[in-house]
Amino acid sequence: MIRDFLRGVSYVPRGFALLGEPGLRRFVALPVIINALIFLGLFWLGAEYYGMLLNYLLPDTAALGDGWIGDVLTVFVVLLRWLLWPLFILAAAVVMFYTFTAVANLVGSPFNGMLAARVEARATGRMPPEVSSGGLVVETVGALGDELRKIAHFALLAVPLLVLFFIPVVNILAPPAWAVFGAWMMALEYCDYPLGNHGLAFADQRALLRRRRWLHLGLGGALLAMTLIPVLNLLAMPTGVIAATLLRSELGEYGDAPAAQPPAAR
Repeated sequence: MIRDFLRGVSYVPRGFALLGEPGLRRFVALPVIINALIFLGLFWLGAEYYGMLLNYLLPDTAALGDGWIGDVLTVFVVLLRWLLWPLFILAAAVVMFYTFTAVANLVGSPFNGMLAARVEARATGRMPPEVSSGGLVVETVGALGDELRKIAHFALLAVPLLVLFFIPVVNILAPPAWAVFGAWMMALEYCDYPLGNHGLAFADQRALLRRRRWLHLGLGGALLAMTLIPVLNLLAMPTGVIAATLLRSELGEYGDAPAAQPPAAR
């Protein structure tokens, strides 16, 4: 049990070490760049509307009048603006910290299957089966649809765990239960890409991961910890894809997976 857990943890630094590997870099960089541009655009838009809100709520200093009362009010309004803008920046940073990984997974989903395929080819010497013959548009739509289904599945399971936080006495079990749940969801999230390249449906993937539950909990727990570290969380998604692909490749090159199925579009 402990050996399996630690082995799962070990795949995360191995995955991180391969982020700059030739042939993988573009699949790592593109989703991160796109995600960063999205957040920069949202930050700019939010700042514009926040500035408009401050202009609406706070009086124009030119209309505060002359004399010492007007001067005092002017200083107060200027100071209030200087205090409220850092509050906006702090709130934006918190939102980014808690949503970056989720948005990155959604934005990066069309690239992650290709990244997993390249990592598997590097690890095993063979590319995985073709997962889609419909071209880039079909691949992208399929990957986004798959990601949305995973998000819905995770949200459905999260509701009962969130309820635990509000039940007296029982709520002491909520934090460790949430941590285990988060680790398991991370393992499911990132193992989906290498297993999906072999045509396994999401239900089959869950059954497969349960066979080596502690191994995958170690992988997911290390990735969950990575998402909680500022700056490193920006690279959690590609690290997770690479680490999960290495893990699945080394478990017998998918020989322990269910019987081969027709490739499914992602």
